[in-house]
Formats: sequence, structure tokens, C-alpha cells
Amino acid sequence: MVYAHRGSSAAYPELTRSAYVQALLDGADGVECDVQLTRDGHLVLHHDTQLGRTSNGTGPVAHHTLAQLRGLDFTSWRGMSIPPSHGGLDEQLLTLDELLDLLEAAGRPVGLAVETKHPSSFGHGLEEAVLVLLMRRGWDPETGWLGNIKVSIMSFHPDGVRYLLQSVSPRHVCQLVADTTASTVRDSMRVSPAAAMVYRAGMRLVLPPAVPIIAQGEVELAGPGIQFVRDHLRDVTTWLSNGSVLRVWTVDTFVDTHLCLAIGVQQITTNVPADVLRWVGAATDALGATTPAVRLTAELDGAGNRRATVQVKSRGPHVIGNPVYA
Repeated sequence: MVYAHRGSSAAYPELTRSAYVQALLDGADGVECDVQLTRDGHLVLHHDTQLGRTSNGTGPVAHHTLAQLRGLDFTSWRGMSIPPSHGGLDEQLLTLDELLDLLEAAGRPVGLAVETKHPSSFGHGLEEAVLVLLMRRGWDPETGWLGNIKVSIMSFHPDGVRYLLQSVSPRHVCQLVADTTASTVRDSMRVSPAAAMVYRAGMRLVLPPAVPIIAQGEVELAGPGIQFVRDHLRDVTTWLSNGSVLRVWTVDTFVDTHLCLAIGVQQITTNVPADVLRWVGAATDALGATTPAVRLTAELDGAGNRRATVQVKSRGPHVIGNPVYA
């Protein structure tokens, strides 16, 4: 399955109506979104804790009402026009409710991966709000289905994952995992270098337990980043052999796509779903067997960890993302 990361976010501004309309037009099997709670209790699609990177607003999302957020511009930062077919400018900010309406109207089965973002001012009230909304709309937490939408919920925060597991089948809960640095925290949370160091120090206590949650089979969905896959190949292949479903993010190149195919990854999350669907399709022969155009190898780094590397066996498709043609 190919999931559109924040929608087709290479084509249109992330997490906006236009990005999700394009993802459906691209043929994505599913979409991924990040949710935050507003001051007045609405679940909005927004990645960063703070406004600013993707809008003309400032301050924490949690300090704004939905009406206040509706008054902000979430598209101009990309410097592109939005076609009328992808919604008006005043429709680009989406609530989770509105995204569900959009996916419901797709007229075909579609996956939805909802990520709860932490730290949150509301604690596990964020997870509870997601569950309440889904249940209100008729979601079955055992089968994962809400009409034509197959919903799963995920988080980097192990306590958030365990909170979800009290009500949701492990088949539909995903533990996200990545190696974090002060730089990745700063880029993800849009905070100062000093604040990033403080958050990183706290995450050193929180994120390591994410791996045991996967390794011990508490969840069936494992969500490593593509760099984590490369750096921890032994762990990832062990998870696969133990029955985990791997949902790898963010896979945007020809080589990374074929690395995922080579090791048997079942779900790929990408900013460029049309490209990845094309690359996956080109790697599938008439019998439906995948024939990766790269050779997977492994080597030990200085610490003795097994790392994945890939070598292109053929030039592959002449498309953006294939480094052979770069």
C-alpha cells in the first residue's frame, strides 16, 4: 500500500484540502495526516506544534480557536496557485472530520493513518478526542473500518500508543520510531536550538521504549523512518519475520522505494505517491511478483550495527528520483 504523506505534499501545501484531493487523483491507497487540538477542542490537520512554517499565523496551535485558524493563510508559503477543483483558499485548512468527509466521498476503499502529535498541551486528551470523533462516526476499532475508510492511529509517543491500545486492536495501532537528534527535533517541532536540546533530552527517556513495543508485539504496525531502516536493518527484518506490518516513511526516491520492496515492506508513506505507485508498478511483472531494480546489501558500521545499502542493478525508469539519472 502507498500512503500519501500529509497528502500529495510535494504537489500542494501539506495537510491541505488540495494535497488530499491530489492524493486521491494520484491513486494513493491511503493518506496520512497529523492532528492537533485547538483551544476550543477541534481536531485540525497540522504538523507543527507552532504556527508559522506553513501559515501566516504565530504561536501554538493549541492557543487558537478553529475560527481563528480559519482566518489564516495556509497556502501562500508554497508560492503556487490552487486550482478551483482542489477547493477554495478558505477551504484549505481541514479538520479531521472534514478529511473523513473527503475520503468517504472517494467512492473506493482508502486507508487513513492518523498521527497524534506530542508533546501536546492536552496530554492523552488528544488521543481521546480522536477516538471520540471516530466512534461518533461509526468506526469499528476491531476491524478498523469506517465505511470505505480503513483507519489506523499512530504516534511516536509510547504512552500515547499504549493509551490507544486500551480501546483499539493492535492491528490498527502503529508505533512510529526514528533516531532523534537535536537537529531533527528542531526541524520537526520548529523550535529554537536551545529548546530543541531540552526536548531532545526528554525524548531520550521517551523514545527508546518505542522499539520494545514493536519487538514485543504490543502493536502489529511498525512505523520506522527510511533512515532507521537503513541503520537498523537487523531489527527491521526481525520485526518483519515476527509478523509486523511495516509502514515506512518518508520514501520519496526510486532507490528507497526499491529498498522497501527488497526487504518486504508492506506499506510505504511518501510525499510523491504518483511516482512511488509508478515505481512499484514498474517493479511488478505480469505474475505480480516484485523484481526490485536494486541489490540489497548490508555492512557493519563502526559500532557493529548492520546497515542497509543498495546498488542499482539496472538504470530503471528515467524519472525524477532515480539517482542514476541525476
